[in-house]
Amino acid sequence: MLISSGMSWESEYGYSRAVRVGNFIAVAGTTAGKDEQGRIVCEGDVYAQTIAALQKIERALNQAGARISDVIRTRIFITDITQFQHVAKAHCEFFGDVLPAATLVEVRALVEPGLLVEVEADAIIAEQ
Repeated sequence: MLISSGMSWESEYGYSRAVRVGNFIAVAGTTAGKDEQGRIVCEGDVYAQTIAALQKIERALNQAGARISDVIRTRIFITDITQFQHVAKAHCEFFGDVLPAATLVEVRALVEPGLLVEVEADAIIAEQ
């Protein structure tokens, strides 16, 4: 099952927001993105950008039939490692009870200037 958020980047660059194979869901690198006017969402605020990215991930998981509680791994890419506490706070708000395996690394830049953080997630829906 391929999940799309409807963003033009997905068709332009040939990827899906998320892919579900059996009970496994991989959610692509997700940023806060841009608003309808083409402005970076929450520009300059890494905490708010992380929340926005995690909300997008949650929507993709829901479309795939999963929940935040099904997440087993996250990967976080941040452009300024000195801001990691803000990202960690947002991550904990979503995953504090789930405690997925997590990686957080600093990167030189993301695809669009002004984007400060990008998050990937993997989930497994437990068999009922």
